[in-house]
Amino acid sequence: MKVTAGEYVLIKDDVEMGENVVIGNHVIIYEGTRIGDNVTIHDHAVIGKQPMRAKNSALSGSRAALTPAVIHSGCTIGTSAIVYAGAELRNDVFVADLATIRERVTVGAKTIVGRGVAIENDCQIGAKCKLETNCYITAYSTLEDDVFIAPCVVTSNDNYMARTKARFDKFKGVTVKRGGRIGVNATILPGRLIEEDGVVAAGSVVTRDVQSREIVAGAPAKKLRAVPEEQWLENQ
Repeated sequence: MKVTAGEYVLIKDDVEMGENVVIGNHVIIYEGTRIGDNVTIHDHAVIGKQPMRAKNSALSGSRAALTPAVIHSGCTIGTSAIVYAGAELRNDVFVADLATIRERVTVGAKTIVGRGVAIENDCQIGAKCKLETNCYITAYSTLEDDVFIAPCVVTSNDNYMARTKARFDKFKGVTVKRGGRIGVNATILPGRLIEEDGVVAAGSVVTRDVQSREIVAGAPAKKLRAVPEEQWLENQ
């Protein structure tokens, strides 16, 4: 095992690391974390952090410790990024500076998680996705392969907006099927489905499902036109 580490690095017990791992300054890696070959972790990153909860949190459930984080081979973790316990990054994932990947999140191979992106708990992110700067992926969401999320996109999962107990069993994130694309500053309401190769134009508010190879725009978003055939994922 060949590991190169900077100054003031804290590596807790039972951490497993592969070959050619490079660790920057002031990095913290928590117990049991598994790191593959050729991984680079930049300054001040935190890997394997257990989640915390406010005393007055409305959410219930187990507070038991989660399984350790798993970082597969070829990944890059940027400065001050946080990858929580229970998260798994598949091969060659790139996590930019200041990004947060919460517990029970899986990120597929070769996906790019941009600067300041937040992926909340219990999300599934596919392979070869691009999540651009400061987008927000709400809890319980699914993004399939080859999905594009532009900067400052916001998704949501609570139609009750934190009022009434009825919301507790109805949290539902968004689903973006393979090749779906969402433009800058769009807002996607809870439970909405964007079908394969569907497109949401910049600044739109999506209140209804988006059909396959359909472009929607506006607030509320409505069909604008079909996605040109030369833009279909299968033709790239």
